[in-house]
Amino acid sequence: MKTDICPISTDAATYQAIFAQVEKTAQYSGLEKKQTLHLRLLAEELVSMLPELLEIGTGEFWIENNAKDFELHASIQSTGLTVLEREDLLAISSSGKNAAGKGILGKIRLVAANMLADFIESSRLESESGLYTFYDMGAGAETMYLSSWSLNSYRQNAEDDAEAWDELEKSIIANLADDVIVGVMGKKVDIIIKKSFA
Repeated sequence: MKTDICPISTDAATYQAIFAQVEKTAQYSGLEKKQTLHLRLLAEELVSMLPELLEIGTGEFWIENNAKDFELHASIQSTGLTVLEREDLLAISSSGKNAAGKGILGKIRLVAANMLADFIESSRLESESGLYTFYDMGAGAETMYLSSWSLNSYRQNAEDDAEAWDELEKSIIANLADDVIVGVMGKKVDIIIKKSFA
């Protein structure tokens, strides 16, 4: 089943519509209270990534499920960055002091933003920022996209990296989601959070 598609923006009405969609889907699928809470927390994590991404694009949200297997989708279409806007975005995301790049959620957001800004061009990010290594550790997981990143691939590669593993253990999204896929196709980036309650 696929829910209605909600256009997304940064206003409160958008967030209310997304959370209402989550509650409605959970109820329709017969999820227990704790399962519904987990699905809602994953939606909140996804929503927290949207404000920066919507500065460079327009978006849509929907949920797909088959019985108790769920996918939360956010799709952001680039509105076309000017050279100056692209440089501003890359400058922010390559800064080691940028709070948005801290933790798993911040890094996922930066991977998505950089994909929207043309990841091939932005791959010149300084390795000390941690993003380039973060992307490499989960890159190429989904063949349906021109470029992709997966939380599961990152988890496998993080086992020998104490700092990366520590971030995973502290992350809500890393602990609740079965996987997170970030993929780019043309001027569109998709963020898909997968969760099964089966």
